[in-house]
Amino acid sequence: MAEIRIKNLHKEFGVGADKVVALEDVNLEITGHSFVSIVGPSGCGKSTLLNILTGIETPTNGTVEITSDGHVAAPGYVFQAARLLPWRTVTDNLMFVQDDRSDDTKERCQRYLEMVQLGDKGDKFPGELSGGMQQRVGIARAFSIEPDVLFMDEPFSHLDAITARALRRELHHMWDETKKMVVFVTHDVGEAVELSNRILVFAKGGRLEDDIQIDLPFPRDPADDEVAVAKAHVLRKFEELDLLAS
Repeated sequence: MAEIRIKNLHKEFGVGADKVVALEDVNLEITGHSFVSIVGPSGCGKSTLLNILTGIETPTNGTVEITSDGHVAAPGYVFQAARLLPWRTVTDNLMFVQDDRSDDTKERCQRYLEMVQLGDKGDKFPGELSGGMQQRVGIARAFSIEPDVLFMDEPFSHLDAITARALRRELHHMWDETKKMVVFVTHDVGEAVELSNRILVFAKGGRLEDDIQIDLPFPRDPADDEVAVAKAHVLRKFEELDLLAS
C-alpha cells in the first residue's frame, strides 16, 4: 500500500527581495487507494508540490516520504501534454519506458492500450492520432509501468470538454481497476469533484487551507444533484478564502 507523508514542507525560490514562497509549512498524509486532487488559483504551489513529490524539485525545508509496503514507491507521471516520441509508434512509446522488452511486457502494454480504447492503434505514430488519443497513450504509458503512485499535472486542460469528460471516465475506470494512488493537479473544481475522494485546497503563498472529503459513490455524473452540491461546497470554500478573484 502506497503512503505519502509530508512534514513541515517549505519551498522558496529566489533570494532577498526576489524571494517567492511557493509552499509554506505543508503537513499532509495520503494512504492507499486514494484519488486526491489539488486545487487552487494560479501561483498557489500546486505544480511545485507535484514537482517535489516526483523529485523534480527539492524542498527548502521539511521532509517528503513516499513509500509502498515499506519500500521507496515507484512513481508514474502524466503531463499536461502527452510528450510522445513522434518517431516511435504508440506501442514503442509504451515500450520505451519499460525495464525490459519481454513478451509479458508487450502484453501488459497492450492491455493498458485496450483500457484507454486504443488497442488497435499500437502501430500508429503520434502524428496520426488526435490530441485526445495522444493523451490516452500518455495515460496508458504511465499505468503500464505499474507505478505505486501516479502523479498527474492538469492532463486534460488542453482538451475540449467532451474529450476531457470521456478521458476522465476512462482514467477513473483504470484507477478503480488497478487500485493505484493518484495525485491529480487541476484548476477545474468540477473535474476534482467528479474524480476525487479527497480535495486539497491551496491558497496563494502555498498554504494548504482545507482538506475536503468527497463521500459520493462512483461513477459520478456532473449533472447529478449530489455532484453539483459537492462542487458548490468546494466553490463556497474558495469564496470564504477569497480565492475566486485570485
